[in-house]
Amino acid sequence: MEGFEKNDGFEKNDRDEIFSKAIRAGKRTYFFDVKATRKNDYYLTITESKKRYDQDGKYHFEKHKIFLYKEDFEKFINGLQETVGFIQQNQTIENVEEQPATAEYTSVEFEDLHE
Repeated sequence: MEGFEKNDGFEKNDRDEIFSKAIRAGKRTYFFDVKATRKNDYYLTITESKKRYDQDGKYHFEKHKIFLYKEDFEKFINGLQETVGFIQQNQTIENVEEQPATAEYTSVEFEDLHE
């Protein structure tokens, strides 16, 4: 088709990140990113990122992403608040069993690292 460009010159990478917030939580990092659609409607992406190691010691980041559109914000927030409230009311510190320390660690000497 002559004169027709895919997406009329609008590339996926042209979608501006309007706002971003990173939250580090233990071994995970959560990213809250506000982006815009082609029609300039804002939406939220929530990304969980975890660093994973392969058997050869190389690492990569495992990511899980949720797209949340403005028409669903209220339902999502209500559901999240209800769920977090349930946990806070029903699982106090006294209800959480302490995890015993495990003896699953291997004794490694620095000399062993060069073998």
